[in-house]
Amino acid sequence: MTTTVNNPAPNSQGLAGIVAATTALSKVEGTLGRLIYRGYNIHDLAKRITFEEAVHLLWVGHLPNQAELTELKAKLAAQRKLSPAALSVLQALPKTAEPMDVLRTAVSADGAAGEISGAPTLDQAIMVTARIPLILAAFARLRNGQTLLEARPDLGQAANYLYLMNGQAPSEAQERALNSYLVMLADHGMNASTFAARVVASTQSDLASSVVAAIGALKGPLHGGAPSKVKDMLEEIQAAGGKEGAEKWLRNKLENGEVLMGFGHRVYRTVDPRAEELKGMAELASPREFGFASYIEETALKLLAEYKPGRKIYTNVEYYSAVLLGSLGLPGDFFTPTFASSRVAGWTAHILEQAANNRIIRPESDYTGPESATFVPLARR
Repeated sequence: MTTTVNNPAPNSQGLAGIVAATTALSKVEGTLGRLIYRGYNIHDLAKRITFEEAVHLLWVGHLPNQAELTELKAKLAAQRKLSPAALSVLQALPKTAEPMDVLRTAVSADGAAGEISGAPTLDQAIMVTARIPLILAAFARLRNGQTLLEARPDLGQAANYLYLMNGQAPSEAQERALNSYLVMLADHGMNASTFAARVVASTQSDLASSVVAAIGALKGPLHGGAPSKVKDMLEEIQAAGGKEGAEKWLRNKLENGEVLMGFGHRVYRTVDPRAEELKGMAELASPREFGFASYIEETALKLLAEYKPGRKIYTNVEYYSAVLLGSLGLPGDFFTPTFASSRVAGWTAHILEQAANNRIIRPESDYTGPESATFVPLARR
């Protein structure tokens, strides 16, 4: 792995088209609508492997055999315990805090308490990945005045998270749905949060600091904060008359220059392959909500083609994520944190890859300010 910044073009906003690193982890082919994890098409993985198999693929480089999978599951289960530092933070924060802020603070507390220090290691990646669902579930229960639950070592990552959140083991269908979601969201090339993690890791900072930076980037509505906004949008349309009032509501947003949440992607210029998978899963998980969301999707795409001709705007991964996660009983403000519980696999894999062959990421900037200002002493200004 070599980190480079290739001849940035003038005024390349958002580093569009700039290669900032090489990676063997995942490849996003925007024009083809294809996502690859270490050579495997996401369509071949989404419903056929567990999240634990996906993280082994990203961390170690190959899909595990049964012995390797059993070992990894045991290591993850052994780390399913809140540290005293994280628990103190969760108990001290106001119940009105945003879950993403809580997650960022609790992971930082683990780092500050010495739980994660020194050069990044696979054991640290396992620890953080195992603990993020515990942090989220603990805060969800604390803010509702509920007793915290002990993790169950007999449950996989997806089922254990739902158990800790809801107080009962999920059905096989619920576990399967969340597991597929976690697999599909685990990594996605050089997205904003992954780039943030690699920049911090490139300074030889610790894994906790890199993950905290990634969480901060994921929080933004232009990145991981969109699913809850999709939920809000669908609820607003429902309140404004449902299907009968949908076109008017959507036209009003577009005519006012506002964004329709869940549509468009920075990279994909065709259908997002993850959105394809999630659409089918959402239909099975919640037929009634899916029916309404599907109607809104069809109407929105028709209007986007009218208002933004030639832009090639398609439904993105966040749209049906909102329907699927809602069907699992997760509150809207936990959609993005649940995204984080998946993407931490990719973040940590990229951190380990960066650390293995590091060069500090330090791109150039194009200065546009004045060149020769004349200094005036304070008394004369």
